[in-house]
Amino acid sequence: MPKETTRKVRLTVLEHSVRTAIAAVVSLLVARFFRLSGAYWAPITTLVITQSTLGAAFTVSWKRFVGTALGAATGALVASFLPSNPLVFGAAVLILGPLCVLARADRSAYRFGGVTLAIVLLVPRTLPAWQIACYRFVEVSIGIAVALLFATIWPEGEDPSAA
Repeated sequence: MPKETTRKVRLTVLEHSVRTAIAAVVSLLVARFFRLSGAYWAPITTLVITQSTLGAAFTVSWKRFVGTALGAATGALVASFLPSNPLVFGAAVLILGPLCVLARADRSAYRFGGVTLAIVLLVPRTLPAWQIACYRFVEVSIGIAVALLFATIWPEGEDPSAA
């Protein structure tokens, strides 16, 4: 690789790292401002969403948003009416798949929904499941919003190593 290309790659990596770190911290601070118990989910989502192009960020954001909404709603409903056990959890995961299809979401949304569903149903909690589901949805939504904001106001250039 020519020296000029190596320098561009290093600068691109540095810029991407700075942009990603700032976006993750902003999403954490916003979630903490709202005193969310799982504020860490906002920067985790921001890290997942951060993409090289605005179009890709919107695509993965939509999938994450739909999947999280379906997983949270399914988890809240299941936990409110059924006992907590592995069979109920498995049935909820099974049901989530067709729900994603009905919402015209793909496997990526199903994966994100499954993570949310597992958190709502399996993580020990002191609050009602519906409240955990709502918090999870809000935390993820903050992460998505911050990632999209950064993708819009500070878009990444092309990766010089791909040339």
